[in-house]
Amino acid sequence: ACRVIRTTKKMGVQSVAVYSEADRNSMHVNMADEAYFIGPAPCQESYLSMEKIIQVAKISAAQAIHPGYGFLSENVEFAELCKQEGIIFIGPPSSAIRDMGIKSTSKSIMAAAGVPIVEGYHGEDQADQCLKEHAGRIGYPVMVKAVRGGGGKGMRIIRSEKEFQEQLESARREANKSFNDDAMLIEKFVDTPRHVEVQVFGDHHGNAVYLFERDCSVQRRHQKIIEEAPAPGIKPEVRQKLGEAAVRAAKAVNYVGAGTVEFIMDSKHNFYFMEMNTRLQVEHPVTEMITGTDLVEWQLRIAAGEKIPLRQEEIPLQGHAFEARIYAEDPNNNFMPGAGPLVHLSTPQADPFTRIETGVQQGDEVSVHYDPMIAKLVIWAADRQVALTKLRYSLRQYNINSLHFHSAMEEGLTSHTPEI
Repeated sequence: ACRVIRTTKKMGVQSVAVYSEADRNSMHVNMADEAYFIGPAPCQESYLSMEKIIQVAKISAAQAIHPGYGFLSENVEFAELCKQEGIIFIGPPSSAIRDMGIKSTSKSIMAAAGVPIVEGYHGEDQADQCLKEHAGRIGYPVMVKAVRGGGGKGMRIIRSEKEFQEQLESARREANKSFNDDAMLIEKFVDTPRHVEVQVFGDHHGNAVYLFERDCSVQRRHQKIIEEAPAPGIKPEVRQKLGEAAVRAAKAVNYVGAGTVEFIMDSKHNFYFMEMNTRLQVEHPVTEMITGTDLVEWQLRIAAGEKIPLRQEEIPLQGHAFEARIYAEDPNNNFMPGAGPLVHLSTPQADPFTRIETGVQQGDEVSVHYDPMIAKLVIWAADRQVALTKLRYSLRQYNINSLHFHSAMEEGLTSHTPEI
C-alpha cells in the first residue's frame, strides 16, 4: 500500500486506504489521503472481505482498486465483482486470472501458444495408478504439484517409484488443506534449476511488451529471498527468446496490466514455462531500477485506458539491481515469524540507487496476523559485482532483530550461479 501511495502522490491521484484493527496506526494509514476501518485483524474478516472493500470504494467514490501483491490480487471473484460494481480493478481481466490460476489449464494454453513447457502430465484422471504410470513414462525424478497450488504448498520431489505413493499422499493432504483441492499434475524435475521470470505488460489496445527478466533462484521453503535483474550470465539472444516467449504467453490470454511469466531454466539455459502471476510482484523494484520505469504508474495509466508508455525497442536495460527481503523472523528458531514491537530499527541511507521499500517504522508493532516480511532493500549499480558489494554493505547497516538471516544469505549469492 505504501509503495502504491508513493506513486499516486507523485501523479496527483488521491489514495484511499483500508485497514484492520491490527493496522490502525500503520504507515499506510497515515500516508493515504483517506483511510477506512474494515474489521478485526484476521484477514478473512478484513482484507479478504470483498464486500467491505467494495463498500469503502463506494463510500469514498473511488474509481479504481489496486489490489497490491497478495490477498485479493489474483482472485477471480473479486475482479468480477469490481466490474459488476463499475469499479476498475487494477489488474488483468478475470478470464486471464482464471486461466493462469489453474496450472493444468495454463500449461495447455502455453503449449498452444508455442511457449516451451516442461514434459509432464496435466490430465483429469487423478487415479493413483494413472499418475504413477505417467511418472514412470516421464522418468524419475519428477515433481508432483497441486493444480491450484502456489507458494510451494502441495509440492513434492519424487526421486524413485518406491517413494511415489507416500509423497503423492503427502502432497495431496497439503493441497487439500491449503486450497481445498487435491488434484495433482506431474512434471519432469529439472536438476540444479534456476528460477527466471519475465516482467510483462499489456494494454487494452492489444499491445504487450517485456521489461526483461529477474533471477529469483535464492529461495527458502520455495519462497523467494533475494532477487536480481537482469539474470546473470544470460546471453542477449537467450534474453530476447525469454522475453518474446513471455509476450506470447501474455497475448494468449489477452493480458492487460502488469504480470510475470515464470520460467524454470536448466544449466544449458533451456527454459520452460512454470506459471504466470497475474499481478504486480513484490520484486518489481529491481525491474524498475534497470529500466528507469515506475511500474505502478504504468498500471494506473493502463487501467485508465492509455497505451503502454514505451515501445519494446524503447525500453532500456541499464546496470544491475538486487532486492533483499527483510523479515521479522528468528534465525535461531528455524526462521519462525517474530511478532511484537520494533524496539530498534535502523536502515541504510536511501538515495537514487538505494531504495528502502517498507511499511513499518521504529515503534510499530509486527503483527502475528500477516506475512513477516516487513521491508525490502533494493540496490542498483552499474554492474553486478558493484551492486553485490553495495548490497552486502547496506545489509550490514540494516539493523533489526531478524537480519542475521540476510547476513548469512548474502554469502549464498556467491554460489547459486557459476557466473557470480
